[in-house]
Amino acid sequence: MRKFALATWSFLVAEDGPTAVEYAVMMAMIIMVCFVAIMTFGTKTNSLFQKAASSIH
Repeated sequence: MRKFALATWSFLVAEDGPTAVEYAVMMAMIIMVCFVAIMTFGTKTNSLFQKAASSIH
């Protein structure tokens, strides 16, 4: 029982968990920013190509 209590205490005191959560949140935010940038760039590029295609025909 003492071994379990020590293991539980060391798990609660360890700072690895919050660090992993912080990295996960930062990664999610970076992915969201990349997704928005790609969507914006894709939309503008698509309209540019549509304009070029319509001017050729």
